[in-house]
Order: sequence, then C-alpha cells, then structure tokens
Amino acid sequence: MVGPRYPRSPSSEEPSSPGPRSSGATRRSALGLLLGAPLLSACAGVQQSLSQFSNPFSSSAPPAQPAGPPQQAATAGTGGVKVAVILPLSAAGNAGLAAQSMRNAAEMALAEFQNPNIQLLIKDDNGSPQGAQAGAQQAVDEGAEIILGPLFAQSVPAVAQVARTRGIPVMAFSTDSSIAGRGVYLLSFLPESDVNRIVEYSASVGKRSVAVLVPDNAYGNVVEAAVKAAVPRRGGRIVAFEKYGADRAAPARTVAQQLGSADVLFIADDGDAVVAVADAMTAAGANLRNIQLLGTGLWDNPRVYASSNLQGGLYAAPDPAGFRAFSGRYRTKYGAEPIRTATLAYDAVALVAALARTQGTTRFSSDVLTNPSGFAGIDGLFRFRADGTNERGLAVMKVTTGGGVAVAGSPKSFGA
Repeated sequence: MVGPRYPRSPSSEEPSSPGPRSSGATRRSALGLLLGAPLLSACAGVQQSLSQFSNPFSSSAPPAQPAGPPQQAATAGTGGVKVAVILPLSAAGNAGLAAQSMRNAAEMALAEFQNPNIQLLIKDDNGSPQGAQAGAQQAVDEGAEIILGPLFAQSVPAVAQVARTRGIPVMAFSTDSSIAGRGVYLLSFLPESDVNRIVEYSASVGKRSVAVLVPDNAYGNVVEAAVKAAVPRRGGRIVAFEKYGADRAAPARTVAQQLGSADVLFIADDGDAVVAVADAMTAAGANLRNIQLLGTGLWDNPRVYASSNLQGGLYAAPDPAGFRAFSGRYRTKYGAEPIRTATLAYDAVALVAALARTQGTTRFSSDVLTNPSGFAGIDGLFRFRADGTNERGLAVMKVTTGGGVAVAGSPKSFGA
C-alpha cells in the first residue's frame, strides 16, 4: 500500500540504505524524499477548495469565539527522536476542527512510515500565542529536536522565541510569509509559488504582456510584489495594474481600456471575488474570451468553475491526484473527510521521520532542511529557502465546468 519513503539520489531506482550521510553528499544530491503513498488513481476523494488554505491570512489569527478548555498533552510513537506538534486543538469553530484533522494526518503519517524512529509530543496551544509558547517550552524541556506548527501566524513568533534559545528549528503551517525567518520554515502554500509558476508557464507559451487586477488587502500586497518581480524576470512587462476594494467597477474599467495591449489578464482572488471581478470586467466592455485569464491556487473553487466568464482560465495549484489518494486513505482510517491542510501535517511528520532515519546527527540542520533539491510530498515537490519561505512545484490547471483540469504537470525536479 505505502511505498518506500527514503531519501535517494536522482539517478537511484532503489531506496538508499538508511543511515547518516555527510552534509556534503546531502547538499549535492536530491533527497528526493517520497513522503506520500503512491498516487491511487482509483481514489475519487473530494477535491476541496484550495482557498481554504492558500490565502495567507485565513489562518493568521485565531477565531473570535472563545476556545474550549485546553486538551491534555499526548504522545504518539515510541521512537528516540522527539518531535513537537503544536496545534490549536481546543480552538473554537473551524480552527479546532482543522487542528484535529491535521493531528489525525500527523498520526497517520507516523503509522504509514515503516518503523519510524520518532515520537510525537502533541501540544494544544488553545489558539493563542501564550498557549503556543507554553506548549513549545514544555516540548523542548521534554527533549524535542524540532517543532511542527503552530497554525496561526501570530503564534509563530512566540514559538520561535522558545525554539531559538535551544537552537531548535520550527516548521510552521501558517501561510503568512512575513513570519518566516532564521530557523522558522513555513510548510504551507504561499502565493509567491502560485504567481511564479503561472507567470513562468504563460511566458513559456509566448504570452508576456500582462494586465493585473489584485485586491487592495494584505493578500493583494503579497501577490503584487510577487507578480512585479516574476513578470520582468521572465522577459515580460506589466501593461496595466490596478487594485480594487469594494468598488470593482472603476478599476475594471481602467484595465478594460488597456486590454488591447495585453496577452493575459491576471486576477488574484478567490471564489465570489474572482467571479465578481470577471463580471465587472465584462460589464466594462472587456471580452474575456479574447484574452488568456490567469490566477492563483485560490481559483480552485466551485464558484470559479461555474462562472462562464472564467472558463479556460489557468491557475497554478498542486496536482489534485495527491490529495485524492491521501483523502481516500484518511477516510478509510478515520471515517471522515480530511481538511485540505491535513496534507501539510502528514508531509511534515513523514519528512522528519525520513530525516531522522537517514541524516544522523545533522538531521534537522539548516543545510539538510534547505537542500536545494527539495522533497516530494503528497502535494508534489517542495523545498525550503534559507529565509524560511518555501517553493513548490505546482501544476498548471485549467478552469472547466467540471473542475480543474491539468494542462501542465508538476515538475519532477527543481531548477537551480
């Protein structure tokens, strides 16, 4: 059922022998870590919307409702390498439900990894920075060598403060790239990867004149910086750029008047907002069938697929086959659907288990974690940058009435 999950070099067909390697060898060769099980095409799991987890501000703050009483600390596994897992298990509403799904996925990874030498120290942060800091302190006092979590952006600095005093890395699940930094790595889906992939693909098929519409909010600011860097890097130019707030009509009219000099129209928003922007462009006189539409992973949304104006649009996202396979196994084990972020917890645990098996005493060093060849998880390739952000190998998906259809697969390896 579950294939071997070992680091291996790009040329190797067989799993490498478990055990430490020199850091030089590690840097030169791809760990190529196969974290997930083989992609089971027979699984027809529900492809939930990426907008549930790709928006970097959807998990930036805990919910307004009061949290429940904190859950007791727990452990999973009996290995010698201790790994902290910090999640808002008792947080109110969807946050607590998401945390439980991620905990299930973490324990599922532990069960599916063959003879892992790790023990999970599971801590409930109660959805607060104070709870996260207390959980981190408890975990490092118990000997944790790495911390997975927390989920909320505002809790990450509190955990990092504890971890840095002990020289312990943090692998957080927040998608707010501003909190990444020395020893704090984000295992999440960042809009920068979406932008880079879709701009790269667009340029590769000869479309380099870009009109851009982004929301006037924090997410829009992140996308703005990414697109303004990515387009010229790929030899393109931005011919129109507008931000919109509650009033989409005026920015839409401005961009519509300049579409004649553009090859593509990039709209970075999700669900109802993307549909509303496309409708505003049509109302402003733009014929969206005459221009290639581009978007981010937030476009993976039923409202987008149902929109006549957005048909044929392209967006960057993980190949959904990985999540379908994972969700099938999750349903079998837990009798419920996983949330879309659950794969992050699975990959985090599988990664540390593999590193504990193969990398000896340097297993969680910055050199190992930032291996430029990266790792292969359920949602495809990913690698950590030295600044704590990440890069993902994403597919290019096309909007159809039946959902997203891949037009370009995920890369099999990273470039330089």
